[in-house]
Amino acid sequence: MRYPVRTTAIGALTLAFTGPVLADDHWPAPVDALVEQGLTIHGEFEAPAGMTGYGASHSAGEVAIYLLPGGEHAIVGTLVDAEGNNLSEPELDKHVRAAQFAEVWQDLEASHWIADGAPDAERIVYTFTDPNCPYCRQFWQEARPWIEAGKVQLRHIMIGVLASDSPAKAAALLGADDPAAALNAHSGDGEEVAAGPQSREIEEQVYANNQLFDSLGFMATPTTLFRDGDRVDRIEGVPGPERLEEAMGGPRP
Repeated sequence: MRYPVRTTAIGALTLAFTGPVLADDHWPAPVDALVEQGLTIHGEFEAPAGMTGYGASHSAGEVAIYLLPGGEHAIVGTLVDAEGNNLSEPELDKHVRAAQFAEVWQDLEASHWIADGAPDAERIVYTFTDPNCPYCRQFWQEARPWIEAGKVQLRHIMIGVLASDSPAKAAALLGADDPAAALNAHSGDGEEVAAGPQSREIEEQVYANNQLFDSLGFMATPTTLFRDGDRVDRIEGVPGPERLEEAMGGPRP
């Protein structure tokens, strides 16, 4: 069973990155040594104190490399200024994560979801929803002010991971004559959806959603994703008040 995390916030998704890679067979020796150890270089940038920075990734995430003047030594890690500002994160966002974020958002758009809210809402939020998840129902309720004000469209990517009948219930919601009304009755009115047989196409949609959920490394339901500028942020479990406003794009209407 997957246990929801009440409030988990990260600024970046830690995912396998398959975006553009800098093509260069002539890295400075320290950078080349790191490439030989398994790092992939995605971008080069100017750094303070005469250093050259490189945005890199490996199997566990992203990292910044700083080549010292002279080109004989490199430092791997986070660069901060006199005020303690992290100078590495913006460069990693730009050179490593930008394509990653765009790819993730495209995958969410292409998934199989039920729209909750106005089609012309100014903000789109995706959430992975299991029909047997009480926290998903709680999140549905807490999002009502933004949904009813027409400010947010919440797109429920229906998955089946919590119980043996979760996939069938998710398929029943996706395959309903009016999926939005069926989800509203299930989440808002407490009308438990019946796990009836569905077409092979609908069953495959649930399977594809489950695969996406797993491929992104998620564990809790709901897991909610939204844009924060050029970034894609996520919340696992039911968000607290501040994080809820972040996800919804502003204060409660």
